[in-house]
Amino acid sequence: MDDFQPLLGTTVVLVAHPDDEVIGFGALMQQMKKAIVCFATDGAPRDQYFWKQHGSREAYAELRRQEAQDALSIIGAEPVFLWERVPGGIADQELFKHLPVAIKALEQLIAEVRPECLLTLAYEGGHPDHDAACFIAWESGRRRNLPVWESPLYHRQPDGSRAVQTFPARTGQEVEFKVEPAALEKKLRMFHTYKSQRLVLDGFRPEVEQFRPIMDYDFTSRPVPWKLNYELWQWRMTGEEVAREFASYLRNSHSREG
Repeated sequence: MDDFQPLLGTTVVLVAHPDDEVIGFGALMQQMKKAIVCFATDGAPRDQYFWKQHGSREAYAELRRQEAQDALSIIGAEPVFLWERVPGGIADQELFKHLPVAIKALEQLIAEVRPECLLTLAYEGGHPDHDAACFIAWESGRRRNLPVWESPLYHRQPDGSRAVQTFPARTGQEVEFKVEPAALEKKLRMFHTYKSQRLVLDGFRPEVEQFRPIMDYDFTSRPVPWKLNYELWQWRMTGEEVAREFASYLRNSHSREG
């Protein structure tokens, strides 16, 4: 436990969607003095493929919001819906288009709760929102002088196969957390609370969690040189487009700071 002691006080956990926090940190959050889980998007893409069975995008977003509240209540963690603090909200798959307002909202939250650490998702090309959450946490941690840790969810390997809960590149600072039976029982209850995501959660290993201090990424470049997961899914954005938004934010931010 000493290996990731910085995470065990008051920690803001920045994720992209309801259910990310359970996969990545469902057991670790139970060890924290105070876990504040910050959901950056509403979890509802604009494409009706994702929400058609729920009647509307808004109904799907509300369902995911309620599932998040129910899941976090199992372990006494506090949910914060960052997208509600942003005019117009932030839809699933669009976080990289809202960097200035999302970073401003996160920094306001940091000022309110004064965490000792930030915890987020890795920059691995699995989902553009995961990558944007990583960038937002890294930038906010840099500006607020807070340590930032990360955890992997999923990405594609060079041959196109899917890798789950492992980093594309190692730094030597990775810590693997074996989930104890009592914590696993609660984590599985959290998993099952996300009934709308039952298929999405298949394939993850609830008994293992992995963390490290955030890698020194070049956010102005795509996370890996090969085909990204969401590119293989043929979504409407590419790794270059997402990285261009990061680069644009950094240029503008450094210009203001200068």
